[in-house]
Amino acid sequence: MILNFSEEERQFLRTVSDWVDTEVAPCTRAWEKSTFPDNIWKRTAELGVTSCVLPKEFGGRGYSCATYAEMCRIIAKGDPALSMNVAAINALCVAHFEHFANEEQRAKYLPGVLSGDIPLAWGLTEPDAGSDARRVKTTATPIPDKPEFFHLNGEKMFITNGGFAKLFIIIARLDEKNLSGFLMEKDQPGFEDLGRIPTTGVSASYTLHFKMNNAVAWHTPGSFEDVTGLLFRGRVGIGAMALGIAERALELGIEYSKEREQFNRRLADMQSVQNLIADSAMEVEAARLLVHKAAWMYDQGMPIVKEASYCKLFASEAARNVTNRMLQVHGGRGMTFDYLIEKLWRDAKLTEIGEGASEIQRLIIAKQVLR
Repeated sequence: MILNFSEEERQFLRTVSDWVDTEVAPCTRAWEKSTFPDNIWKRTAELGVTSCVLPKEFGGRGYSCATYAEMCRIIAKGDPALSMNVAAINALCVAHFEHFANEEQRAKYLPGVLSGDIPLAWGLTEPDAGSDARRVKTTATPIPDKPEFFHLNGEKMFITNGGFAKLFIIIARLDEKNLSGFLMEKDQPGFEDLGRIPTTGVSASYTLHFKMNNAVAWHTPGSFEDVTGLLFRGRVGIGAMALGIAERALELGIEYSKEREQFNRRLADMQSVQNLIADSAMEVEAARLLVHKAAWMYDQGMPIVKEASYCKLFASEAARNVTNRMLQVHGGRGMTFDYLIEKLWRDAKLTEIGEGASEIQRLIIAKQVLR
């Protein structure tokens, strides 16, 4: 499937690619040991990376889902953690402003979002609510003298970009049956930072754990189903992230196999290694086609419930398989920090968990197929 990008989109993707080559990829190891630099969201805002999908009428770039996916793929080849954060900011956070915020809310926050002064994060996951999202316990209680404002009480964890965020989109419970979305500023007495969660892979992301104690939040009306519907495009972004990881791992494996010699011949000339490379190349290509199809269908206004799960599930498992095979090609060296393949191997695992674990994707696919 050949995706058709506008000339503006092509230039944007070239700019992103150059930025990744010069400013992202060289820093991926340093970022993993700490986190992204303080100016990262200013820089991504300047490039249009964090407003890629926001319509132009709201000040964004208004690019296609296909462009968004390609951007996530390119960034993932340089730094998977940054790709993950960018995917979530676009598909979940910025998109929430597009679909659910009112004009007053957009006027207050979007200028800062577009300038990079207000980094965003999306808060759904809780200690007892992950794959089973309806188990969210955070409660939203109306503030009598402040229409549209609520007090939030609860706990959130594994929140991507939470350490950087100044504004959160929080999913909270209105009553026993209904959940909805709220805008909550971090800088307030009701926000309690419980600390960064160290992770094995994509550690630069700065994943946060926090509590809300009568935190003040602004309601953005929308049902739980409507708000979590943003996850479909988000899954395309994570699928593209996984594709980028797999592509980079395959490149590293091929390069190493051509340089490394054993038994007086290159690894690349051994059939066992060729089989690993052939299987990996095939899975990368299949993942690419599934990501492209889901993005194309989204851009045509077609439902992608099943296709988003197809691409996210297959690409994430391809990333797992390819990084594992290419680490095997590297042998013992692949287990050392001297070679990037081990980092990609660790980073790939997140793509099987974030934005809906593989088991959830299979449930979604089965329900769609068996309808």
